[in-house]
Amino acid sequence: MELGSLYPRIVEGSPDAVILGDSRGVIRLWNAGAEAIFGFTAAEALGQSMDIIIPERLRGRHWDGYERVMATGESRYGHGDLLAVPAITKDGRSISIEFTIQMLRDPSGAVLGPVAVIRDVTKRFLREKELAKRVKELEARLAGGE
Repeated sequence: MELGSLYPRIVEGSPDAVILGDSRGVIRLWNAGAEAIFGFTAAEALGQSMDIIIPERLRGRHWDGYERVMATGESRYGHGDLLAVPAITKDGRSISIEFTIQMLRDPSGAVLGPVAVIRDVTKRFLREKELAKRVKELEARLAGGE
């Protein structure tokens, strides 16, 4: 079994989104998982800014951090940390995602861009939000002597 030939099939077949942005934040890899989560086909996403999935209110903070990472080659999130943020889909829906990133480097060590592996956790986020609301209501009842 030739492992090198399996990597593209693993990435493309993953139900999780695998997205590569270049040093300017332009999407260079968009797998089938990204299509399923965000609704954009690869043809629609490749060559576009990552803004297509970043809520407008978060873009300034995102790009400040992105530019810092590209300038320094270091990310405070590049060590397997799981990040949780809102994102947007092609049809404008807001979703909750979790992802890890790794910095892709060329043979000399220069940063080419981040690779993100992303999972849609919207259903879990909504369940947890509902549970937190119920707990708060029960605590209020208990505090009120009911």
